[in-house]
Amino acid sequence: MDSGLLVVLFLVLASLPFIYYALALYSSWRFFSRRSIAQNSSFTPPISNLKPVRGLDPDAYENFASFCRQDYPEYEVIFCIGDIDDPAVPVIEKLKADFPDSKIRVLFGSGRIAANDKVAKLARLANEAAYEHLVISDSDVRVRPDYLRQVIAPMANPKTGAVTCLYVSLGEKTFVENLQTIGMISDFYAGLLVARQLDGVKFALGPTIATTRSRLAEFGGYESIENRPGDDLLVGRLIAEQGYEIEISTYTVETVSDYQSMNELLHKRMRWLVVMRHMRPMGHFGLLFTQGLPWSIAAIAVHPTMPVAAFFLGLYLTLRVAMTWQIGISGLQQKDLWKKLPIFIIWDAFAFSMWAASFLRNTIRWRGGNYYIRNGELVPAQQSSGT
Repeated sequence: MDSGLLVVLFLVLASLPFIYYALALYSSWRFFSRRSIAQNSSFTPPISNLKPVRGLDPDAYENFASFCRQDYPEYEVIFCIGDIDDPAVPVIEKLKADFPDSKIRVLFGSGRIAANDKVAKLARLANEAAYEHLVISDSDVRVRPDYLRQVIAPMANPKTGAVTCLYVSLGEKTFVENLQTIGMISDFYAGLLVARQLDGVKFALGPTIATTRSRLAEFGGYESIENRPGDDLLVGRLIAEQGYEIEISTYTVETVSDYQSMNELLHKRMRWLVVMRHMRPMGHFGLLFTQGLPWSIAAIAVHPTMPVAAFFLGLYLTLRVAMTWQIGISGLQQKDLWKKLPIFIIWDAFAFSMWAASFLRNTIRWRGGNYYIRNGELVPAQQSSGT
């Protein structure tokens, strides 16, 4: 084949991420345009808020207290903690004293032996919840008083199996926290919204999952996934497989930033990528064609001319700025995000490097231990090496 034709074919291939970026812009516009649609605020069934807790997050009291300030007729907040010595216990005791009218319960221990301790706690929480409707959230989440009304409203539709929310970081102080925020908004959310547009929602996000005990029971409940990683994504997928719709609410919650170092971000990102490689192998490989920065650099290296450089770098920068602005500033109302915009280039370089490295990694770091993923389940590396 003629070398000139090969170059042209490569340049066409290198342009594929721009199609993805354009689709991300369209998908995010379609998603956030739904904000004007009124929700059924009259649907207010009693709710059990489920909170698995391990250790103490920054601003833990304010995070927990926000769930006790809900403008909602009837609800309870149930915590499940490993043992009485957990540092979160005094915080929850203070919470009970400060909100005597709130229904707050504390469970100690999951009563189960599982690789995924968080899921084991959720299994007990779901079983001991007082009400049918459940709202599950991570311990670092902070919400506004209208939270329960907003996230439960779509469940009025019997076709809805679960509701989940996007989330924004609160109080970033370091470069690493800002880098994580820009990556989440400009990269992670872009992918979620494209997936929603093309294939519907078949996942959920840990900061909020609203569902019912009946929906969980239909796939076997949390007990059935207590040894598997990616529990939030799995819950959404398994509920969707029962024929229900998963709704991403336009309501956003806040999470308190807590990235102590670049090394911590690296480990969490690698864990997520390796899990995705096992859960969605084709989709994980397909991330290659969402990486505009390396493809643009490669295109310029293959055909180093000013028109090629201007086209690829110009279109890459324009579309990436537009995506980040559309999702973060226009959609999520993060008005100060423009100050962090330039670091999306650093994130893109970091994300591509981590994606490439994920194919070389066989274990993940989880709760202080190393695990293989075998047949979708977590297997301790020591146990696996000894068998």
